[in-house]
Amino acid sequence: MADSDRSAAADGPRAVERPREGQGDGRGPSPAGPGAAPGFGGTERRTHPAGSFAPRRQRGPLYAALDLGTNNCRLLIARPHEQGFRVVDGFTRIVRLGEGLSTTGQLSQAAMDRTMEALRLCRNKLREHEPARMRLIATEACRSASNGVEFIARVERELGLALEIVDRQTEASLAVTGCADLIEAESAGALMFDIGGGSSELAWLDFRGGRPRRQGRMASSIRSWQSLPVGVVSIAEKFGGVDVTPDSFEAMVAFVSGHLRQFRGREKLRQMIAEHPVHLIGTSGTVTTLAGLHLGLERYERQKVDGLWMRREEIDATMSALLGMSFERRVAHSCIGRDRADLVLPGCAIFEAIRREWPTERVRVADRGLREGILVSLIDADRAERTGTSSRWGR
Repeated sequence: MADSDRSAAADGPRAVERPREGQGDGRGPSPAGPGAAPGFGGTERRTHPAGSFAPRRQRGPLYAALDLGTNNCRLLIARPHEQGFRVVDGFTRIVRLGEGLSTTGQLSQAAMDRTMEALRLCRNKLREHEPARMRLIATEACRSASNGVEFIARVERELGLALEIVDRQTEASLAVTGCADLIEAESAGALMFDIGGGSSELAWLDFRGGRPRRQGRMASSIRSWQSLPVGVVSIAEKFGGVDVTPDSFEAMVAFVSGHLRQFRGREKLRQMIAEHPVHLIGTSGTVTTLAGLHLGLERYERQKVDGLWMRREEIDATMSALLGMSFERRVAHSCIGRDRADLVLPGCAIFEAIRREWPTERVRVADRGLREGILVSLIDADRAERTGTSSRWGR
């Protein structure tokens, strides 16, 4: 999913600072009740409630979330703190698991090997911290590749990690949950978008009938959602991401716009934006990169980006400046770098298509996403179980 290190601690402060992530790649609630989250399996399966290692008891339980996307492999380990959580450890690596997938329909051997090395490091961190509960998910690359299930089986066989390939509706729901506390309190609704590597998710949240009180229940307000079969990697492979001209950029935008016409409630959302306070909220590396460029950061700083509001004219100016950069300048820029230099403009084209379809005055930048959504869901489910509160009372 995102370019930046989306390690938001919900309502709690971060406990660690970690390097920035690479650009990455989520509709209805997904079950996150006790025992629902796959964990360690295969040759290393342990018989503990979380399908994991024996949980540490000191200072409260630990929770873990792993998101394996088309472009990135990310892990977050956290401990509940007040109404949110505090990050204990994390890991991120650009693996480009979906490299070439749009043309071959398969995960390549090189991409799988790169990803196995990243997952091995994640496995080691999970062994070290021994979380009480965890959920390990794989998204678009493993969903769409003809050998995706085979690769997941290899991961469990060789590393003992049981990854769950989630559907697109679940992915969107988790992304909404992870970003929920950045939605403006006075808003009647919001359009959340997550620009990924192989797909991009949109979720229209409508609060006119009431707004959930708990962050973990925010996905219940999704009125409509869509998973676009386009992401930064697939767009870059189709149109090119190195030498991007204004004409090729417009071709990318037009291609994405064609998919957006299929959004259920497209016109009703436009009407709501015209009549009520509604804003966009973007959780993706594209948006966080634009925010870093807008702020003029010499190096990416998550605390300055997460939650930032950008106005329409600021986004216009930043996109224009980025489109004017050569590939070499993008590589040299500390907020972009070599790993993202060929992906950031394809991501901007997806963002631009969304902005043109549903223009709002402001966009809120979210340096958080699926992992945070998983953690909130797991912690929320455990709290509800301890208090005997049914999740249906969460509104």
